[in-house]
Amino acid sequence: MKYNFDEIVPRRHTNSYKWDSAPAGKEVLPLWVADMDFRTAPAVVDALERRVRHGIFGYVRVPDAYYESVSSWFGRRHGWKVEKDWMIYTSGVVPALSAVIKALTEPGDGVLVQTPVYNCFFSSICNNGCRIVTSPLKYENRTYHIDFEDLERKTADQNVKLMLLCNPHNPAGRVWTRDELCRIGEICRKNQVKVIADEIHCELVFPGHVYTPFASISEDHLWNSVTCVSPSKSFNLAGLQIATIIARDEAVRQRIDRAININEVCDVNPFGIEATIAAYNEGEDWLLQLLEYLKGNYDYLCEFFRMHLPHIPVTQLEGTYLVWTDCRSLNILSETLQSRLLEETGLWLNSGTMYGAEGEGFLRWNIACPRAVLQDALMRFQGFVRSLGCDVMPAQDTEALANVGVRKNV
Repeated sequence: MKYNFDEIVPRRHTNSYKWDSAPAGKEVLPLWVADMDFRTAPAVVDALERRVRHGIFGYVRVPDAYYESVSSWFGRRHGWKVEKDWMIYTSGVVPALSAVIKALTEPGDGVLVQTPVYNCFFSSICNNGCRIVTSPLKYENRTYHIDFEDLERKTADQNVKLMLLCNPHNPAGRVWTRDELCRIGEICRKNQVKVIADEIHCELVFPGHVYTPFASISEDHLWNSVTCVSPSKSFNLAGLQIATIIARDEAVRQRIDRAININEVCDVNPFGIEATIAAYNEGEDWLLQLLEYLKGNYDYLCEFFRMHLPHIPVTQLEGTYLVWTDCRSLNILSETLQSRLLEETGLWLNSGTMYGAEGEGFLRWNIACPRAVLQDALMRFQGFVRSLGCDVMPAQDTEALANVGVRKNV
């Protein structure tokens, strides 16, 4: 493999939110915040180094090359032609979501989400004075499905103005199919609910599954939606603060642009621009090998649970690098489980209830790390479960995992 994802890059004491947010004096193994422990694509590093050598970092004008890179990437990889005039840049997908909600709602309006779902959806809705309306996903056979009857019923409420769609879905790990997205779009258009698609994880999709941009399905879907994208998850660029809002409807776009200015997230930094251009123009080979490595990590984790923790189901992962484990058999509340794991083993995972009440009993794992780090995390978790008196398969069986997730030379 051309890129070494097994390399352990020290991140502690680098002001990393993920690694340096532990309680004072405590060194932890953090598999919580959704950023990766891999260096980004070399083409991105090279572009940033060139920009740094210039030595002046004043206010930046976003060049045509930025818009061209976004348009070319989505056209080439996903068959969706995005015009420059449809795009608005901003400092991140969460600020984008907040601005879109501000632009398209009034205080008191309902905004629908499919729970369990990314926790910042809740804050973005509440911070704009809107009401959270939940349409829980149905969990069965280690995966999630949309309850379309419930979705129809909730969107029929005239107070519901927007639906926040997570595509691919965090933390459920679903990559929604074209048919599912078609049906969502039909229901929302019929009930005059606009779809706001958070598609930040769109490149992190495993073999056998296909990401479909919601707005690419039809003209109706395009005009009745706003899409938020960024290379931050797929290329590990979150700290560079860059995202793109895509809205076909000019009137909607003008309202969003006004909201971005009201929220003071209308300026971006030069590094985010250079990184986006380099990632989209030169980073595809790196991304493909990253996906292969992440799939290997997921396979390794699944086999570990199958062999040693068979009473804890692992949700099927179609996309993202965020694994959702069903720990309800341990009979410990998610928040208690998270805190005890951190205190007793140093392993830092996310409580399922961060993502809504439907996440009770679940934990979220970030597996975007070198295999050795994941192995350490799994052994800590196994030891914790054993300490509870739960049945755990013998540790020596771990030798059978030796060839799971091993990468082929490419």
